[in-house]
Formats: sequence, structure tokens, C-alpha cells
Amino acid sequence: MQSVTNAQKAQILMNALPYIKKYSGKIVVVKYGGNAMVNESLKRAVMGDIVLLNLIGIKVVLVHGGGPHIKEVLDRVGIESKFIDGLRVTDAETMKIVQMVLAGQVNKDLVSLIGSMGGNAIGLCGLDDRMIRVRKQSDDLGFVGKITSLDVEIIQDNLDKGYIPVIATIGTDKNGQAYNINADTAAAEIAGALNAECMVSMTNIDGVLRDKDDPSSLITDLTLAQADELKKEGVIAGGMIPKVQCCIDAIQAGVKKVFIVNGMVPHAILIELLTEEGLGTMFVNKYSEGR
Repeated sequence: MQSVTNAQKAQILMNALPYIKKYSGKIVVVKYGGNAMVNESLKRAVMGDIVLLNLIGIKVVLVHGGGPHIKEVLDRVGIESKFIDGLRVTDAETMKIVQMVLAGQVNKDLVSLIGSMGGNAIGLCGLDDRMIRVRKQSDDLGFVGKITSLDVEIIQDNLDKGYIPVIATIGTDKNGQAYNINADTAAAEIAGALNAECMVSMTNIDGVLRDKDDPSSLITDLTLAQADELKKEGVIAGGMIPKVQCCIDAIQAGVKKVFIVNGMVPHAILIELLTEEGLGTMFVNKYSEGR
């Protein structure tokens, strides 16, 4: 492998300068989950990216899921994982495990890892200060919540103090009952409520492909109108529909840009935010500027 000279390293930093200036002091919400959470080297790369962004003045909020970790514990205690339209069916016993794994193990492991890499993180979940309020989404899904309101004051307070808020996606109803929440949906609503500059959704795909079997058919940028057309044409279909819908929801809530990136690519966040070419698919309300 060809080594990078010091001069080339310096040029890379200079090329990133306009993007650092663009995002400095702004809020960036990162939705993190899937395989990038269980691969230790990828996890370290993601947390390292987040610490770097924080150190250069970007206010990062990390919203995480934890499906693989939840499944591992459910398997261990003999509870079968069931899904409806991509959402985990969550009975009372499953909800106890979801809360234990997400708000406990996964959340605190991420906070600890960020700390070990020089960052200052604080772990939160939607139960804290009743931050995420929900109602039951449907009887078939059990304790799966649909967000009814958000109070992001506790997130904003910690951002202002220089912390990286790490948020587990669990909410509460008016009676104090905990509910499981889809992490993509929660990230989109949190980004909108914070008036974030952008949201980065880390997935297991490169972005929106015109041909799902051809990685070279990546669509690098889309307006909401174009995304709607691609849904009508069947280009955006199946499991891509909810991923794209969360991006659309975030834009409609006021987020300026939303990126879908492949979380299996090391340093995907830095490549997307701090380089001209970017990496995945960018969603905007309408074209006004580049990445």
C-alpha cells in the first residue's frame, strides 16, 4: 500500500477546511445501528469520527439502536424475535430486555468508548426528563411507540456544555410505561426538533441505487420531489421505503440535509461530511448548494 506523505496529509486537511467551517457550531445528528455496531473495528472508527467532529466544533448527537444486541439476549433467554413491517413485536417481557440492553449495555458501552477516545459523552434515553413521549403504535406490535412529542431541552443543554449526547431510543407514555421506538424515526424527529444542520443515517447499504443489484448506479443526491418519483417508479421499494421516508420526514421537519451512508465503510461520516465527493445519497428539499 502506498504511504501518504506529510504534504499529502496537510493537503487533505486543507481540503476539509471549507466543510469544517460550514459545520462548526452546527448540530449534526448521527443515527447509528446495524452491523457497524457489532464489528469492533468499525465501532471504534465511528466513535473516533464523532470525537473528531466534536473536537473541531461540530455539535454531534448520536442516536442509536441495538437490534443485534437485543436479539442476542432474547435468544439467550428463549424469546423468539418477531417483526411486522420491520418493527420488532415487543411484549412486556421483551420490553424489559429492550430497555435493559439499549439504555444499559449498548448506551453505556458507547459512552465509555467515546470517553476512552478523548471525547466527553453523556448517555440519555427518552425516559430521561420524559424527553420522548409516545403512544402505542398498534396492538399487534405491543410496546412499540409512536412519538407524540419531544422535549429536546436536555439534549441542547448538554450540547451547550460540550458533551456528545448518546441517546437510546426508548420513550414513555403519559402513564410512565416504557416503549420501544424505531431508531430511524427517532433520529429524524430529534434532528428536526433540534433544527439540525444535517442528519447522517448509517445503514448497511451504499445509499439509493437506481438498480439495486448495481452498486455503480448510486444516486448521489435527491430532492424530495425526485424521491417521491422514484417511489412511484418502484426504484425505492421494499426495505428502502422506511429508510428513505425517515430522511424525507427529517427534511420536512426542517433539517437542511440528510445523508444515507454505508456504515460498513470505515470513516464513512468523515468522508461524507468533510470531502467534496461524499459517499452516499444526500437528500435536500430543493437544490441550492452542493455537499
